[in-house]
Amino acid sequence: MHARNPSAPSIRVAAHKAMAFAALHANSSLATRLSRYNHHMELSRIAASEAAPSKEVRHV
Repeated sequence: MHARNPSAPSIRVAAHKAMAFAALHANSSLATRLSRYNHHMELSRIAASEAAPSKEVRHV
């Protein structure tokens, strides 16, 4: 099994946030820019939740 790079999820979060803010300045209609922004921010939130350590406790 391969170890995951711990900084990889945070890189994905930063990348999607950058794409979201870039979408706001694109040469498109307001509706398209807002849709792209919301899409990338949602992906950013998903990546951030995957990067967060699980707080559930498992008893053996």
